Amino acid sequence: AQGDADAQYTVGTAYSNGSGLTQNAAEAAQWYRLAADQGLAVAQVNLGIAYADGRGVAQNEAEAVRW
Repeated sequence: AQGDADAQYTVGTAYSNGSGLTQNAAEAAQWYRLAADQGLAVAQVNLGIAYADGRGVAQNEAEAVRW
């Protein structure tokens, strides 16, 4: 999935939902971050929500707003 934002987002979603993988919010956030850094809007939204809610990352309002 390296370099493929759509694939990275898909892996993040699988970790977030526990679809085929053990549910893991921290892993989901890491994969969303990889895709978000490449400009994938839906990954940026999900990463922002993760920061807002403290799901898989430390709750951080500034990072939530950034994404």
